[in-house]
Amino acid sequence: MIRLPILMTAAALALSACGSSTGDRGLSGAGIGAGAGAVVGAVTGLTIVEGALIGAAAGGLTGALTDEDTIDLGKPFWE
Repeated sequence: MIRLPILMTAAALALSACGSSTGDRGLSGAGIGAGAGAVVGAVTGLTIVEGALIGAAAGGLTGALTDEDTIDLGKPFWE
């Protein structure tokens, strides 16, 4: 039961990378946030979907509102 959230989080982190444009950063932040939020939702009593939605919103905003010099994890995998 606990393996699925851990695998989902690992996959989100492995497949996400911060980009140089605002859109890339927002998209990768939303992916990371959704994975982490799903895990938190499953553990804390929220539904997985509620956790993923909250995490995606928080991660997307964080990615879009930060610049490349603040947080830089390299080029996104799709470029």
